[in-house]
Amino acid sequence: MNEPFANGLPGRSNSQSSLHSPPRSSDESLAIPRRYFLGRGAGLGLGAIALSLLESTLGATESAPAPLGLPGLPHHPATAKRVIFLTQSGGPSQIELFDHKPDLIKLAGQELPESVRQGQRLTTMTSNQKQLIMPARTSFGTYGESRATIGEWLPHHAKVVDDLCFIKSMVTDQINHAPAMTKFLTGHQLPGRPSLGAWTSYGLGSENRNLPDYLVLISKMKRPSDQPLYDHYWGSGFLPSRYQGVKLRNAKEPVLYLRDPDGIPRAVRRDMLDGIAELNRIQFANSGDPEIETRIRQYEMAWRMQSSVPELNDMSDEPEEVFELYGPDSRRPGTYAANCILARRLIERGVRFVQLFHPDWDHHSRLSSWCVARCRDTDQASAALVTDLKRRGLLDETLVVWGGEFGRGVAGQGAWDSPEGGRDHHPRCFTVWAAGGGIRPGQTYGSTDDFSYNVAENPVHVRDLHATILNRLGIDHEKFSYRFQGLDFRLTGVEPARVVSEILV
Repeated sequence: MNEPFANGLPGRSNSQSSLHSPPRSSDESLAIPRRYFLGRGAGLGLGAIALSLLESTLGATESAPAPLGLPGLPHHPATAKRVIFLTQSGGPSQIELFDHKPDLIKLAGQELPESVRQGQRLTTMTSNQKQLIMPARTSFGTYGESRATIGEWLPHHAKVVDDLCFIKSMVTDQINHAPAMTKFLTGHQLPGRPSLGAWTSYGLGSENRNLPDYLVLISKMKRPSDQPLYDHYWGSGFLPSRYQGVKLRNAKEPVLYLRDPDGIPRAVRRDMLDGIAELNRIQFANSGDPEIETRIRQYEMAWRMQSSVPELNDMSDEPEEVFELYGPDSRRPGTYAANCILARRLIERGVRFVQLFHPDWDHHSRLSSWCVARCRDTDQASAALVTDLKRRGLLDETLVVWGGEFGRGVAGQGAWDSPEGGRDHHPRCFTVWAAGGGIRPGQTYGSTDDFSYNVAENPVHVRDLHATILNRLGIDHEKFSYRFQGLDFRLTGVEPARVVSEILV
C-alpha cells in the first residue's frame, strides 16, 4: 500500500525500537531492566491511555472540533489565531524596494568607505572586486497617511502601506542562502531544528480536522531557479513528525498518493486503513513510540483530505472580482498569486500556519530586469491578500509576514553602471513587513545608515522577529520549549531575544 503523503505529510518513524526489546535471559525470575519496564510495562499503560484519547479523537464526528495544542497554552490572550508567511527566497533588495537612500546618487561609482564596511564579511562572489557604490536602480515615492517610502517596482504595495508595518532594521548572522534561510525559519543556521510553523503547530494545535495544521505552497516559476528549497525549511526537526509542514505541490495532484489507486473501491480502502490502524495500535501499545501515533493520525488525515483538498483547490466558487484583485496570474494554478488565494482559503478553514515560498530573488546580475520580474510576480498578489483579508474581517486575527533571509549590499556586483550589474548578499540590514494579527499598521520601525549597510536605529534580530510572532499567537518564547537529548530547546535559542513591543497594538 502506498505510504500516505510521501514527500508531504509525515508517516515515517524515526524511533529506535531496539530500546524496547525484551531482555534476553533464561531466568524469567531475573529483575526486569528499568528501560524494558518503561518501554513495555509503563508503555502499555500510558500508551493505552494515549491511544484511547487518540481513538476518541479519530472517532469524532466530522463537525467535532480538532484537538488543540499543549496544556497551558496560550500563555496570554492571543491577537493572532493564524499566520501566513510570505517567504521571498533569495534576498530581496531593500535598496530598490523599501529603503530609500537618495544620497547614493552623488556617491555612485565611489568605493565604499572602510568606516562603513567595518570589516563586514563578503561572499567569494565579490570579495575580490572593488566595493563600488551602486545607487538604487529605481525611483521612490511616499504613500498613504503613514508616508511610507516604496520603490516604483511595487506599485500595489504603495496602495496598502497604511495596513503594513515595515521593519527596516532586520539583522541576521548568516551571509549564504542555506544557513541564512535555515536561521530565518528555524532559529538556527544548521538543519535539524523545528521550523517556526512546526513550533506553532506543536504549541497550539489545529482548528480543522480535515486539513493539516501547517501547509506549504511553492510558486511555479516561469524560469528555472538555481536556488533549492530544502524540506528542512518547513520540517519538524526533533519534534514529532506530525508537526512538519505539508507541501501542496503545484501540480495536478497536490499531495502524492492521496488518491485511491485505480480499481480500489472506497469501502475496500477504508477496510485496508482500519486493518493497518489496528496493527499500528498493537505496536503502539507495545512500544509507546509517538511516531506510530503520528502514522495512525496521518492515515486518517489522508482519508479526510481526499475530500477536503479537492474542495480547497476548486476555485469555481470565487467571484470574478477576486481574480481581478489578485491579478492575471491568479487563474494559473501554482503561481504566487493563485497560492495567495489558496492561503486565504486555508486560513478561512482554520489552518494554523500557511507558508508561501517564492524563489529567485537572488540577483547577483541583471538586477534591473530580474528583480522587476519577481516584483511583478508578487506585488499585486501580496497587496491583494492584505486587502482581501481586511475586507473579510480576517486580518485582525491573521498575522501576515513578508520577507527573505537577508538583503542586498550597496556595492554593485560586476560593473555598477551596467544593465548587467547586480548586488551581493547582505546580512547586516534588510526589510521585512508584517500586517494584521496585533501589529500596529502604518508604521516604519528602525532605520539604516546612509548606505543601507548598517542598522542605525532599533536593530531587530531574526530571533526577535520569532519572539514577536510567538507573542502575537499568545506564546511566551521564554516559556515555550521542548526537551530533546537532555536539553530544553527553544525557537529563539539561548541568546537574548526580545518581543518588539514598539510595533504591537
